[in-house]
Parts: sequence; structure tokens; C-alpha cells
Amino acid sequence: MGSPSWSQLTPQERQVLAPLASDWDQWDAQRKQKWRGIAQRYPKMAPEEQQRIQQQMRSWASLTPQQRAAARERYKNLRQLPPDKKEEVRQRWQEYQNLPPEQKRELAARAPQAAQGGRTLAPPMTPPPQAGSMPQDAKRTH
Repeated sequence: MGSPSWSQLTPQERQVLAPLASDWDQWDAQRKQKWRGIAQRYPKMAPEEQQRIQQQMRSWASLTPQQRAAARERYKNLRQLPPDKKEEVRQRWQEYQNLPPEQKRELAARAPQAAQGGRTLAPPMTPPPQAGSMPQDAKRTH
């Protein structure tokens, strides 16, 4: 699979990975390889999974470099948690996902203020890579 530039990807790969186009040429070979693997499996995915992958790529692409760094840090910290704590985080994330949109917006608006005080009231509006909704291959790319 190698480390091709964006222009060297197949038309199908470019179509699937389009939300990542602006960052592609700055990535290392390992990250490119993982995303190409996802693009190659994409046609065999269920439509819901395809939609989820596309949304996650768009969400990631819309983050600022600082937000991406924060997401990577959260992912690294969560990977180091003991299994029972990981399960607690997963359950809390699921509870958040089940909230009505207006409650999510309210919590998201309060989260930056709480973070300044050293604690966060709610997860970010877009799930961080460790949120459990990304395929295993995609989790490891962030």
C-alpha cells in the first residue's frame, strides 16, 4: 500500500477519503496505509457504517490542530485506563449519545467553562477517536 501522495490514490480511494484530502500529504506512511485499508473495505461495509465513517472523517477534518492534539491526548490517556474505568467512560459516552440534541448543546456550551476549572461536564460534540464508534483500524489513526 505504501505512502502515496493524494494524487496517486485511485479515484475510488480519493472519493471515500475526500474529507481527509487537505491533510493527506502531511501524514506518515503508517497513517496513510490504515486509511487506504479502510477505503478498500469501504464498498463492502453496510450503508450505516459507510455513513458513520464519512461523518467521522468530516468531523476530524473540521477540527483545528489544537483540537486534534487534544483528541489525541484524550485517546492516549483513555488507552492507559484500567478496563473498569474504560467501561465507565464508554457507558458515560453512551448516556451522552442518548441525550436529546438540546441537552447536548447545553452541555457543550458549559464544557469549556468547566474545563477552565479543571473538570469537564460533557464530552465534546464530536466523538474523540476513542469513543468506541470508529472501526478498530480508524481508532488507531488518530
